[in-house]
Amino acid sequence: HPLKSLLLLFFFYSLKVEPVDEYIVKNKPVTLTCRSTPATQIYFKCNGEWVHQDDHLIERTVDPATALPVMQVTIDITRQQVEKIFGLDEYWCQCVAWSTTGTQKSQKAYIRIAYLRKNFEEEPQGKEVALDQEVLLRCHPPEGVPQAEVEWQRNEDVIDPASDPNFFITTDHNLVIKKARLADTGNYTCVAKNIVARRKSTSATVLVYVNGGWSTWTTWSSCSAVCGRGWQKRSRSCTNPTPLNGGTSCEGQNIQKSACVATCPVDGGWSEWSKWSACGADCSMWRSRECTQPSPGTGGKDCQGLDLQSLNCTSEQCPQTVSGAEDVALYVGMVAVALCLTLLLIVVVLVYRRKKEGLDADVADSSILTTGFQPMGIKPSKPGNSHLLTIQPDLTTTTTSYQGTLRSRHDTTGKFSMTNGPLLDPLPNGSHTLHNGKLNSDPAEFVSRLSTQSYFKTLPRDVANTSYGTFNFLGGRLTIPNTGISLLIPPEAIPRGKIYEIYLTVQRKEDLRLPLAGCQTLLSPVVSCGPPGVVLSRPVILSMDHCSDACLDNWAVRLKKQNYEGAWEDVLLMGEELVSEPYYCQLEAETCRLFSEQLGTFALVGESLHMGAAKRLRLVLFSDAYCSTLEYNIRVYCMDDTQDVFKEVMQMERQLGGRLIDEPHVLLFKDSYHNLRLSIHDMPLAHWRSKLLAGYQEIPFYHIWNGSQRYLHCTFTLERLSLSTCELTCQLCVWQVEGEGQSFSLDFNIAKVTHRYSAFLYLDEGNVYINATALAGPSAFQIPYLIRQKICSSLDAPCPNGADWRMLAQRLKLERHMSFFASKASPTSVILDLWEAQHFHSGNINQLATVMADIGKQEAMIFLVSDGEC
Repeated sequence: HPLKSLLLLFFFYSLKVEPVDEYIVKNKPVTLTCRSTPATQIYFKCNGEWVHQDDHLIERTVDPATALPVMQVTIDITRQQVEKIFGLDEYWCQCVAWSTTGTQKSQKAYIRIAYLRKNFEEEPQGKEVALDQEVLLRCHPPEGVPQAEVEWQRNEDVIDPASDPNFFITTDHNLVIKKARLADTGNYTCVAKNIVARRKSTSATVLVYVNGGWSTWTTWSSCSAVCGRGWQKRSRSCTNPTPLNGGTSCEGQNIQKSACVATCPVDGGWSEWSKWSACGADCSMWRSRECTQPSPGTGGKDCQGLDLQSLNCTSEQCPQTVSGAEDVALYVGMVAVALCLTLLLIVVVLVYRRKKEGLDADVADSSILTTGFQPMGIKPSKPGNSHLLTIQPDLTTTTTSYQGTLRSRHDTTGKFSMTNGPLLDPLPNGSHTLHNGKLNSDPAEFVSRLSTQSYFKTLPRDVANTSYGTFNFLGGRLTIPNTGISLLIPPEAIPRGKIYEIYLTVQRKEDLRLPLAGCQTLLSPVVSCGPPGVVLSRPVILSMDHCSDACLDNWAVRLKKQNYEGAWEDVLLMGEELVSEPYYCQLEAETCRLFSEQLGTFALVGESLHMGAAKRLRLVLFSDAYCSTLEYNIRVYCMDDTQDVFKEVMQMERQLGGRLIDEPHVLLFKDSYHNLRLSIHDMPLAHWRSKLLAGYQEIPFYHIWNGSQRYLHCTFTLERLSLSTCELTCQLCVWQVEGEGQSFSLDFNIAKVTHRYSAFLYLDEGNVYINATALAGPSAFQIPYLIRQKICSSLDAPCPNGADWRMLAQRLKLERHMSFFASKASPTSVILDLWEAQHFHSGNINQLATVMADIGKQEAMIFLVSDGEC
C-alpha cells in the first residue's frame, strides 16, 4: 500500500543515532547510545538477549542537529559482562526500535576488551654495515586490541620519513635505510602503541663503518747509503678514506723498501810526471802531471799537490849558468843549516816535556801489549784451529797501574804505582769491580761518592743495578748481571793518556717518565752510562733488550737521549740512520746494539705504524710457597719481555717467599686498543671455588702499551673447601680481546715445596763471567790485542777480489751495515767490536778463525805469532 510504504520510510529514518564499536580499557565501562523519534519505543538487545529495562536509561531530549524532540536510550557495558562470554563469541549489542508502523534494528556494535602485550613478536637486531649499504631493521609489534600503531626512533628522536626520504617504513612496520650514512650510526628503537599502552623494543645499534683505503705512494726517498749498497723507501697512509667505527684497516705494507746502490765518491789521482822540458832562457826546466788517474767524481776529493814542477838548470843556452852556480850552492847550504837547527829545537822541547810529565802515561812502553792477553772464559780451541788467533802472554813484563777518576796525562803526576802484572788486573771470582786502579767490593761507596757530582745527581741510588770500573785505552766491559745490559769500550776508544771511571746503570721507569704521544710505547729499559761529556776516540757499544716484534715495517723506532737540561730528544730513527751522526743502531730479534760516540741516558721508543705492530709480553705465574689457610693466591705478571724487568720481579717474589709455578710464556700484544683479559677455567668445583665476582679480570690497554709501569699483575684468590685439599688443577688463560692468547695448564700440590724452576729464582752467583760487573783490559775481549791489530791491518785495505773487510761483514751476516762500516777509519775494527758485543759469553773464537781462513787471510804473518813476537 503506498501510504504504508511512506510511513515505513519515515520510520526507517527515525533512528537518528546508532551504537558503534567500543573498547573497554582496564576496568572502565563503556556507554552505548541510540536515538529515535519520540513516538518510538526503543530498547537494547545484547548477544541475542533483551537488556532488562532497569538497566536502560530512557529519556526524551532534543536532536541538536534538527532541534526536534527525540527518544534517547543508553546502557553501560562492564568488563565482567564481556568476560562472561570470552572465548565463545564476540560481545555485541544493537538498538531495536518499534512503533505501530513496524520495527527497526540498528547495526551491531561490538564491545572488546582493549590490551597490548609486553613482548614484541620480533625486535630489531643491531648491525654493522658499510657506508652506502642498505639497512633493513625488522619489527613485529606485540599482539593487541586495537591493533598497535608503530613508529621508529633513533637516539630517542622520532624518525619522520616525510622529512628524511632516506628512511622508509614498510606496511609490515619494518624500517629501511636506503643508503647508510655516517650520521645514521645510532640506537634504533621500535615503538608500538594503542589506547591501552605504549611499548618499546630493545635498542638495536646500527654502526656504519668505513673501510680504510690507501693513499697514493710518495716518491722514493734518496738512497740511505753515501757509498755502495743502501736502501730507499716510499710510504703511503691508510687515509683514503681513514678507517672509522671499526672498519678494516688497509691490507698490505705502508712502507716499501728497495735496495739501491749509491755511486761512491772517487778521489782524484795523479798521472805520471811528463818528461822534463828543455832548459829555458830563465835557466829553468819544468814538468807537469794531470789529475786523471782517476779523475775526481761524485763528490770525491781533488788531487792534493802541485801539477807543475820547475827546476833550475845549467845549459849552454842559459846565459846565467856560469855566474849563478856558486850562488845556488850557497843558498842550498844555508837552507840545510836552518833545517838542522829547527829539528834540534823540536827534539829539545819534546825531551823537556817528557821529563816534566814523568811516568804518567797510560803505557810506559809497547811491552804492555804483551801482558794479560790470555782471554778469560774462552772455550778451548779446537785441534784443527789451535794455531789460529792465539797469543801466549809474557807475564814478566813490568807495567804501570793508575788511580783517580777523569784524570788526563797532565793531572796524574805522582799518582801511580809500579806493579808486576797487567795494566788493569783481571777481576777475581765474585762481584767485585775496579775502582781507582784497585779492587773495591763496596758498590754503595761508589754510588754515594758519585752522587755528589753533578752528572750523577739525577741517577737512582740503586746499587744492585749499577756497575762501574776504571778504564784506559785498552778498553773493557761493564755489565749489569742478568739484565741483558752491557757497555763495551773497545780498545782505543779512550784516548791514550786518559783514565776514565765509567758507570752503567738502569733507571726505574716510574722515576724517569718519557714523554710519549699517540701510538708511542717504550720498548727498552732506560739506561744511563757516563759520565757524560767524556772524550771518546771511537764509538762504544751499548747493548740492551727490547720488546718489539723486530719488524721495522710495523714500527717507527726512535732512539731518545736525555740532554743536560733533562729534556728528551730524538737522536736517531731506525732504518734512516746517517753514518755521519754520532749514533748508529743494530736491531736484532731481542737486543739493540747502540754505537755511540757520546755517553748519556738512552731509551728505545717505538711508534706503531698500524695495528699489526706488537710488543712482546712475558707472562709469569707465582703462588704462595706455603698455604696454611683456606685461601690460596695465584699472581700473574704481565711485563715487557726484557731481562731487567724479569730480574726485578724474580727478586721481589724471592723476598715475598713466592714460588714460580710454570715456565714463562711470551704473548704478542698488538696495538689494537683492546684490553688484556685473564681468567681461570676447569677448576674442580667439588674442592675449589673462585672468590672473584666477575668471570675474568682485565688490564687496560694503555697501562700495558704506555710501558711507564715496570710490571703489571693480577691476583686470583681461590678458596679450597677443606684444609685436606692439596691438589690444584685448572686452566689459566691470558688473551687480548680479539687477539692472541696463551694458556697455562696448572697441576701441582700446594703443600709441597718444589724447586722445579729454582733456576729462575736463584741466580748463579758463583760465575764470574755472569756476575762480574766490570772487566778491564784484555780480559774483557776474546780476540787478543795483537791479533786484532794484525786482522785490521790485513782487511782494512781494499782488495781487488773483495777479500777484505766487506767479505768479513758478509760472512758474519752484517752486510746491512756496510755504509756505516765504510764511514770509519778502520771498518774491520768496528766489525770486530760488534762481534765482541754479540759473543762475549757464547762466542767461539775458532769460528771467527774459520771465517778468516775462508776469506783467505790465514797467512802465518798474521796468525802464527810466536812467543818472541809477543
